[in-house]
Amino acid sequence: MNQKSIFWKASFQIMLTSLALLVGDYMMQRVSIDSNVTLIVAAVVIALLNRFVKPLLVLLTIPATLFTFGLFLLVINAAVLLMASELVEGFKIETFWSALGLSLIISLINALLGGDGKVKVQRMRMDNDSE
Repeated sequence: MNQKSIFWKASFQIMLTSLALLVGDYMMQRVSIDSNVTLIVAAVVIALLNRFVKPLLVLLTIPATLFTFGLFLLVINAAVLLMASELVEGFKIETFWSALGLSLIISLINALLGGDGKVKVQRMRMDNDSE
């Protein structure tokens, strides 16, 4: 993957996260974002936390994730959102449950809009050894 492609993919992910945060701010009373600049800064911080902190959290909680069939990943996402709300001035999430709800909103928006829309078709070639 070239650097241009990585840049555009990261930019698109930050835009999707910003949109999800905006929807969460509109839908949830206990989530507040002061300004548009705060919205973008929060999205960048969330992207950085997802890149560097989240893999460590996932690694440390593998048993809980396996036991809950992957649902514990929503708790990890909520923890990342709470970390971001502590780091970004003007971005506030009041409770863990609000962070969990925002985590669901972000996951749904990423699932609906974040896919590349490409369907990959793989064909298997089977050689007959009966010749």
